[in-house]
Amino acid sequence: MSKKNDTNRTIIQYFEWYVEGSHVLWKKCRAQAPRLAEFGITDVWLPPAYKAGFIEDNVGYAVYDMYDLGEFDQKGLVKTKYGSREEYQQAVSAFKKSGIRVLADVVLNHRMGADSFEDVQALKVNPNDRNQTWSEPYTISAPTRFMFPGRKGKYSGFTWNHTHFTGVDWDNNNPVTGNVYRFADKAWAHDVSREFGNFDYLMGADVDVNNPDVKAELIRWGKWYLDFTGVSGFRMDAVKHISASFIKEWISAMRDYKGEELPVIGEYWHGDVGVLEEYLNQVDGSMKIFDVPLHFNIRQMSYADGNYNMADILNGTLLQRRPENAITFIDNHDSQPGQALESFVNSWMKQVAYALILLHKNGTPCLFYGDLYGIPCTRNIPIPRLRTLVRVRHDYAYGEQHDYIDDYDCIGWTREGDDAHPNSGLALLLSDKRDGKKRMYVGKRFSGTCFRDCMRKVREDVIIDDDGYGLFSVQGFSAAVWVTWQAFENLVINED
Repeated sequence: MSKKNDTNRTIIQYFEWYVEGSHVLWKKCRAQAPRLAEFGITDVWLPPAYKAGFIEDNVGYAVYDMYDLGEFDQKGLVKTKYGSREEYQQAVSAFKKSGIRVLADVVLNHRMGADSFEDVQALKVNPNDRNQTWSEPYTISAPTRFMFPGRKGKYSGFTWNHTHFTGVDWDNNNPVTGNVYRFADKAWAHDVSREFGNFDYLMGADVDVNNPDVKAELIRWGKWYLDFTGVSGFRMDAVKHISASFIKEWISAMRDYKGEELPVIGEYWHGDVGVLEEYLNQVDGSMKIFDVPLHFNIRQMSYADGNYNMADILNGTLLQRRPENAITFIDNHDSQPGQALESFVNSWMKQVAYALILLHKNGTPCLFYGDLYGIPCTRNIPIPRLRTLVRVRHDYAYGEQHDYIDDYDCIGWTREGDDAHPNSGLALLLSDKRDGKKRMYVGKRFSGTCFRDCMRKVREDVIIDDDGYGLFSVQGFSAAVWVTWQAFENLVINED
């Protein structure tokens, strides 16, 4: 492989919701880091590493103590689902040694699993319109005291009470699910998603990021986390539920502290690209965000039985409208089967979809752990030749792109390659139904060169003519990725 570079970065989300929970993931990370780097992964997004509020829901998003990375006896266990604090730090070190940046999952929106309750004046609000109140203020018993008795003040003496939150979904005096309560002396943040009137509240005890003490503590924690773990950047969860002005301030504080442009990715789950563009404007483009509209386009195509206009696949996406901010993905832990946002892409389409996001000149693609290794509990198998596609991206997907996104059932593009990457350049064809052919330009530099399909489905070679064109083909319902014969031979030698 060629030397690591910053041009074609490729992220992997290194977990899925049901990944084995016997404290082994950090050990697997440490063992697999060199292999991931070898086939072209440059960045890894790890799951929340801190203690969750409930043993039965310990994926990490039900945040209890962000300073407990599997070190203290709290909430019924010492280790987290993924392992111990030492194992986490060893995993981060292993990735960095292999040249891979580590992105830590940051959940700043809420806390769960409180140590005790407090009497608080609150108003019941309409769950479907959080701007509408259903009661006058009255006293509820709210789960808002977080004392962290197992940690005993190590790393931070900050403890949480009701003044640090804006609302909850639980009254211990009236234990009924489905309610939302806003504290009488608090207001929802204004610069959040307008879904449900105001989508500041998501779950648990909703963190009041506009409280000066909370703001200072979250910034202090972020600096501690960077130093203590050695991670390279952050994936920020549920940003549409958190004040955009706070997010911008927090990111700025982290970058000022590090003295560099540390990478930050935000999760704003919405299918309207206009909403995502509005958010990016609110935060001054300070992060990349997931291209949810492209995910939905791909999913729709995957279930359309060939009745989808592939020429429209990029319409209304961040990849089309804000490519510099687009994190492209096929699926993740939220969209996988059994989750609240389930929208899993049909398995037959996965290889086609990954070829699309990995070999396009724009966007930063993110692989899903479940697509690389499979998801045993839902019987989803690994996607064939996914490692090969990542390797092609890393080594050969360079140079000017020429688009042929002009057909209902067959689209593609070419990359001309460049002098900095030996044997670079490619031709891509994607089909959602029928066999197809396109005469495409790859560049006169390739005149007389033999190209071969590294997906190993189309067996005939293509010889580039004197004008730099070749007649490329693809089987129906598949992807064909044509590279020079020298690149092909290297891929075969290093086959996944």
